[in-house]
Amino acid sequence: MTLRKAAGLGALLSLVTPGLAMAADEVVLNSGDTAWMLTATALVLFMTIPGLALFYGGMVRSKNILSVMMQCFAITGLISILWVVFGYSLAFDTTGMEQGVVNFNSFVGGFGKAFLSGLTVDSLTSAFPESVFITFQMTFAIITPALIVGAFAERMKFSAMLIFMGVWFTLVYAPIAHMVWSGNGGLMWDWGVLDFAGGTVVHINAGVAGLVACLVLGKRKGYPTTPMAPHNLGYTLIGAAMLWIGWFGFNAGSAVAANGTAGMAMLVTQIATAAAALGWMFAEWLTHGKPSALGIASGVVAGLVAITPAAGTVGPMGALIIGLAAGVLCFFSATSLKRKLGYDDSLDAFGVHGIGGIIGALLTGVFAAPALGGFGAVEDIASQVFIQFKGVAFTVVYTAIVTFVILKVLDLVMGLRVSEEEETVGLDLAQHNERGYNL
Repeated sequence: MTLRKAAGLGALLSLVTPGLAMAADEVVLNSGDTAWMLTATALVLFMTIPGLALFYGGMVRSKNILSVMMQCFAITGLISILWVVFGYSLAFDTTGMEQGVVNFNSFVGGFGKAFLSGLTVDSLTSAFPESVFITFQMTFAIITPALIVGAFAERMKFSAMLIFMGVWFTLVYAPIAHMVWSGNGGLMWDWGVLDFAGGTVVHINAGVAGLVACLVLGKRKGYPTTPMAPHNLGYTLIGAAMLWIGWFGFNAGSAVAANGTAGMAMLVTQIATAAAALGWMFAEWLTHGKPSALGIASGVVAGLVAITPAAGTVGPMGALIIGLAAGVLCFFSATSLKRKLGYDDSLDAFGVHGIGGIIGALLTGVFAAPALGGFGAVEDIASQVFIQFKGVAFTVVYTAIVTFVILKVLDLVMGLRVSEEEETVGLDLAQHNERGYNL
């Protein structure tokens, strides 16, 4: 395999897809790789439940904590089933794909793997079971729509949220994953876009969708004049810590082997995250006079997001710069930019994931170069940055347009937003007939 293929998830499909170079029966199961991928899969699921549920749950008002947590759990169940029925096939079926040829299958897979057709206990992806790869990729598909929840928290109907997530997963997540990770013939794969673990597929995708969602739904009642302080920052810090730990499965797991790439991915993830946490903290300290717990937790996530596309190709010093840039720039995006433009991104899904993903994707093109301590096959930095920009721009435009259309249609058909009375009471009682706290 080439260096770029070895650094991407899509390369594994060459081992399970007919017509490509290596047949699955030539591969021998490696127990070490299998054990690591089982562990990484559990870590990525841990990021959503309970990590993201707690991270978001602590930031909303007490009357909405269960609604946010419920959304994370419901999305986990919904996307798991859709992934099995058709999602895995749409993302990773490579039928009809040919390197350098742009056709329908460059944008989305077919249904050759629907209902996990052809999967057996002996099916292998690389040197571990294909069933593990399917589950690993499922956890990525789960957390991406769950991230969007942070943008429209406290005001969307649960029924509308479920349908939106199912349709968005089908029309946006699966095609973008296919274009970036499915291998030769995939649109952005053939462009040469570097996205090791999901800067484009997960974070830019979710961040842009979140921005569109909060604009379509409109601001929360009383925003920005009514105080809407997080009700339990302890939950948020615990959730951020869980995300930090789980992200090692996200990034180091994307090496899809227990090897040196996984080890380096783990190291650069830690470096970038620490740098971003400090970058956000000091930027806030200098700007607002005091560092906050919410700020450092947000900085942690910004660093994790930004290093995601670069984790398999950048070195330690590149990770340090990416982390610092993400911490500082995401801070200003989630504070100054949001206030200036006036949109109500409740929990800063766009400010952290959208902006952080863009920063990481673009800087991957710089620091993946061996000349700057990277491990990617990047000889011309300017050319690679342009390729990264092209991937970012395509994802932003595609995701924004399709997300807008989905939301507008749903709004016409069933309505997206709870009533003012329900919003005042809180979504916990209005949508689920429960309270997070019974005093």
